[in-house]
Amino acid sequence: MVIPTLTEVQKIEGPPQGQWTYTDWEHLPDDENRYEVIDGVLYMSTSPSLYHQWIVQRFYRYVGIPAEDQKLGYMFLAPVGLIMAGVSPVQPDAVFIAAKNAAIMADKRIRGVPDLIAEVLSPGNKDYDEDVKLSAYARAGVPEYVVIDAWKKQLRLYSQPMEGEYKQLKKFNVGDTVTFAATPEIELAVGDLFAGSPDETL
Repeated sequence: MVIPTLTEVQKIEGPPQGQWTYTDWEHLPDDENRYEVIDGVLYMSTSPSLYHQWIVQRFYRYVGIPAEDQKLGYMFLAPVGLIMAGVSPVQPDAVFIAAKNAAIMADKRIRGVPDLIAEVLSPGNKDYDEDVKLSAYARAGVPEYVVIDAWKKQLRLYSQPMEGEYKQLKKFNVGDTVTFAATPEIELAVGDLFAGSPDETL
């Protein structure tokens, strides 16, 4: 995915940057691009690579499906509208909502803070996912933010959001396993996220 320059965003009809709202977002074209609004700023990303999608699907296979089978909660993959304070909306690669918090799923969207968000890094979006989104998710109080780095074949887990920052960062590499507070019964082998892809081009 590629995050646009200001010039590219200005080609989209709507309010000035810094003044975008959820209502404005609802009127954007359905053109296969992913649009997100953070602090009133519109961001656009294009279709991800096959490898990016492979990793997202593997995350769903090894975490989302077992969680749903065990009735721990629900995982959704992009595109899905997630509306939280300061983000209206974002469309993360994967969102997990614990069963006890199912009430935040209403009227076609997720309207509240999910238990876990996962993003897969792509060319051009590293600063976006680990700067803009990292800060926004921490401010919104997302308990766990997972960043999957396909270049390093590494999973980074940000947790304990306080005063707009994540206070803890743990890194997991191929050969490591990780569990999440949102799904403590499920153990993910990090290497399984990357293994077997027919094309690792990003």
